[in-house]
Amino acid sequence: MASAEVTVGDEDGGGGGRVRGRRGCEHYDRGCFLKTPCCGKLYICRLCHDNKEDHSLDRFKVKEVQCTKCGKLQDAQKTCEECGAVFGEYYCDICHLFDKDKKQYHCEKCGICRIGPKEEFFHCSKCNLCLSLSLQGHHKCIENVSRQNCPICLEDIHTSRVVAHVLPCGHLLHRTCYEEMLKEGYRCPLCMHSALDMTRYWRQLDNEVAQTPMPTEYQNMTVEILCNDCSARSTVQFHILGMKCKSCESYNTAQDGGRRIPLDSSDQPC
Repeated sequence: MASAEVTVGDEDGGGGGRVRGRRGCEHYDRGCFLKTPCCGKLYICRLCHDNKEDHSLDRFKVKEVQCTKCGKLQDAQKTCEECGAVFGEYYCDICHLFDKDKKQYHCEKCGICRIGPKEEFFHCSKCNLCLSLSLQGHHKCIENVSRQNCPICLEDIHTSRVVAHVLPCGHLLHRTCYEEMLKEGYRCPLCMHSALDMTRYWRQLDNEVAQTPMPTEYQNMTVEILCNDCSARSTVQFHILGMKCKSCESYNTAQDGGRRIPLDSSDQPC
């Protein structure tokens, strides 16, 4: 089939590439177009396709590619059978991923390619995700956590090109979303658990509380609190700056009941 018989995606979306010889797009460095099985068009990558069309490209169903150098339409493979151009330093014949070498590897359990190197990662069967070896035995597992959307941007995490960040509570955020979140808060948006080690800040808050006495009428006021970090309940003295959990000493707490002021001895019934 000649290349002229295939519709090419719009050039302004980064996916068309009507000018032969162009290599790659904003997402990938590659020397071929994918012939999309869904609409028969040519796009540099699935992301460029999805940005322009009203449907998604199933990367696993791609069968043919067109060389950007000579225009030869052919079976998906690493090297052009016509001119010998290398479509991608890395090529996966399952995901049909072409790109420059980033130490990628295909994880059969994830079902997609990950950026490696492979020896620095392990697949957690419960989380159903490849994680850094530094987290092996040191993270909280949540079943199929990567199959949930990022609670910040509400976009997919499992297949995203953005690295996932694992919070101490086990929930995942895109790393970019995590960094933006820390500009305004420190708690997981799903469970309210502290998203990083707050020990140093809690000790600073200890000093601020100690140096900020409450007015006389509030000094004997107590309140029931629930800790978002350890789930313990405590009865503590009310303070406007924060109430510290008696169990783990975190100030990541929430009031769990009304305020109480003990009766003065002179007010006790006879």
